[in-house]
Amino acid sequence: MAKKQINEMSFLDHLEDLRWHLIRSTVGVLIGAVVAFIFSDFVFDVIIFGPKQMSFPTYQWLCKMGNLIHVETTFCGDEFPFIIQNREMAGQFSAHIWTSVTVGVILAFPYIIYQLWKFISPGLLENERKHSRGFIIITSLLFFIGVLFGYYVITPLSINFLGTYNVSAEVSNEIDLASYIALIRSSALASGLVFELPIIIYFLTKIGLITPEFLRKYRKFALVIVLILAAVITPPDLASQIIVAVPILLLYQVSIYISKVVVRNQKRKEKELRNVR
Repeated sequence: MAKKQINEMSFLDHLEDLRWHLIRSTVGVLIGAVVAFIFSDFVFDVIIFGPKQMSFPTYQWLCKMGNLIHVETTFCGDEFPFIIQNREMAGQFSAHIWTSVTVGVILAFPYIIYQLWKFISPGLLENERKHSRGFIIITSLLFFIGVLFGYYVITPLSINFLGTYNVSAEVSNEIDLASYIALIRSSALASGLVFELPIIIYFLTKIGLITPEFLRKYRKFALVIVLILAAVITPPDLASQIIVAVPILLLYQVSIYISKVVVRNQKRKEKELRNVR
């Protein structure tokens, strides 16, 4: 499709352009999914079932911290008192397919963001494009940090709590494969998206929906929301909620600074335009 100036493109041209960017993004996800499907032994035995082993790095670190401060902890056991089972005929095949797709989305995320950037960048001024060249790198970096945080922090805390929770000795934990994978998937992807908060605030400030004053004014409400979010995605114990809430609060503070910088730059540009006139 020949390139057109953004102001010459019709609505249908924009839709056609968007369609091709979505197709390219889908192809990127499929390529990542095929790679994950081929290396299924590594994906499942090392990544997916890694947090089920007490040798997982997070458990080892928390066990050492507990011993250091002389606190009894469940992170120092030999193995978890539950098994993972499959009760559906196509359960393992479905788990293989959808886990591969999830890994494909994670692997292809920078390319997806690149396609998004290619779609919206023609509508930006040359100066705006110049100052936003790090968009893909920063967005991808925040996403991957969030995914790692979800995998190495939220997932093991959740598995340790929920996998050892018992209402009675008469009930044994036999966790369904789909439920186990869903926990890991939701923890990793949700954290990846939450860590995009500074990027979201940046664009909301650019279009005038958010200001630094607004973020400061409602900081207390944001704190409550963060604590509720931490309570939802973590086990119901105070230590886990604090561990999750602290980085989110730091991201909120960073977002306030980013919003402040954006507003300051916009005011400077407006002042320069008035001086030129």
